[in-house]
Amino acid sequence: MVVDDLWFLADQAAQRAEQTYHRLQRGHTDFLEPTNTQHVSRDRFRTLASRVKDTGTPFGVHTIVRRDDDEVLLVRHEGVEMWVLPGGGVHTGEAFCEAAQRELAEEAGIDADYAGLAMATRVEIRCSRHQTWGVMPIYQARAADDCELVVEDPDEEISAARWFDLSDIPPDTRDRNDLLAWHDHVAGE
Repeated sequence: MVVDDLWFLADQAAQRAEQTYHRLQRGHTDFLEPTNTQHVSRDRFRTLASRVKDTGTPFGVHTIVRRDDDEVLLVRHEGVEMWVLPGGGVHTGEAFCEAAQRELAEEAGIDADYAGLAMATRVEIRCSRHQTWGVMPIYQARAADDCELVVEDPDEEISAARWFDLSDIPPDTRDRNDLLAWHDHVAGE
């Protein structure tokens, strides 16, 4: 009889996700908490659950970067053929905010002033009989109006970086509704 080890991996990942969520909750206030459900293949489940077990996050960390004229930075991710928030994986021993800053520099060539957590998205991952979850931290930051965008992505996944007016976010933007909900949230403060 072959024992399926995915249930154990899923349990370890869920425990790490819980720890990650509580650590973010202790360190930040007033952030949105959307939920995103991913139905994936068995191999993809193993990959994502392993990432969550190792770091608490299946898709790394990301940043919503704004300029004073109410524009937001998006990068073109060729792997998913969509505009996305700059971000990516967390290296061993790297703090989430440090990873977000590193990814921003790689994918858009800029620095920004970080102002806390914008969202902690709960990513529910499901595959046949298995399920787990992880957290996708999304930070908020402000960049200078005159900063020049330069893509220097070592993974060669990002083909462009561009500012978009928040009222004109492209329809092919990943997590577009969450981004617009965040904008409404901060506009109401």
